[in-house]
Amino acid sequence: GGGREEGRVSRWGRMSFDAWYFEIPTITRWYLTLSVLTTACCFFDLISPFTLYLNFRLIVEKYEFWRIFTNFFFFGMPSLDFVFHMYFLVRYCRLLEEGPSFRGRSADFLTMMLFGALLMLCIAPFSSVFFLGSSLTFMMVYVWGRRNETFPMNFLGLFNFPAPWLPWVLLAFSMLLGASPVVDLIGIFVGHVYYYLEDIVPRMPGRFRGKKVIFTPSILKYLMEGPQLLNEGERVVFNADANG
Repeated sequence: GGGREEGRVSRWGRMSFDAWYFEIPTITRWYLTLSVLTTACCFFDLISPFTLYLNFRLIVEKYEFWRIFTNFFFFGMPSLDFVFHMYFLVRYCRLLEEGPSFRGRSADFLTMMLFGALLMLCIAPFSSVFFLGSSLTFMMVYVWGRRNETFPMNFLGLFNFPAPWLPWVLLAFSMLLGASPVVDLIGIFVGHVYYYLEDIVPRMPGRFRGKKVIFTPSILKYLMEGPQLLNEGERVVFNADANG
């Protein structure tokens, strides 16, 4: 009713924070929340970033297994750079999760993120990168761009370009500001591997034509989407002709 809608919108006609927050799709909302909470805990000295960064020696020798996960949730102390990363996390992670690729398929979206995170963990020892959250965000920017090739983009009102160029434009801009390209390049590389395996390989002639290479575990589908129906050919496993 009207009263309920008024409760969701402020008197300035803008959506209230809680309405905006709960309209963010599930996986994006949890990733944003954990990232902001991690940064807040570090800012207020409840935890130290030194207990979060990726260090395989400490993981193996001291059994600090949480570092495998926590390095993806710290984007630096509150700053303009942190706000910039949160904006891109919410915008492109949300666009990807809500878009045609993953709408109604939260388990598949989480599988994409887990695949990307696992591959990044394999690359990290050779790259001297200790926090991989920015790389994971950049991966999603890359995948979104490749799956929205005709979407027009504009950079600071200076020039227009198609969506697949977005990660490269952002990479060039960050390098102009003096940042290392390694973090962004990891995201681009992993994003391309995922895009190639998920979108290109099933369309290639040969044994993998029409088949999925990356599978979502049935347990994830059950936890995220509930029991899967088993009628008229619908199965718990992947639909073989889905292109994502």
